[in-house]
Amino acid sequence: SSLAKGDEILTQGGMVGKVTKVSDEKDFIEVALNDQTNIVVQKSAVSAVLPKGTMKSI
Repeated sequence: SSLAKGDEILTQGGMVGKVTKVSDEKDFIEVALNDQTNIVVQKSAVSAVLPKGTMKSI
């Protein structure tokens, strides 16, 4: 399954965030953990795509 901007994801490290940037050429994505913090993770570190609204419910 491919990742898209706006997807809410769970990383293998247990972090939940929203995808903000995806590049087909690169093996990395940018993920917003909150309004101030973005991280870059390998696509392979994504363990699950969560239902929309998950971040607001936790």
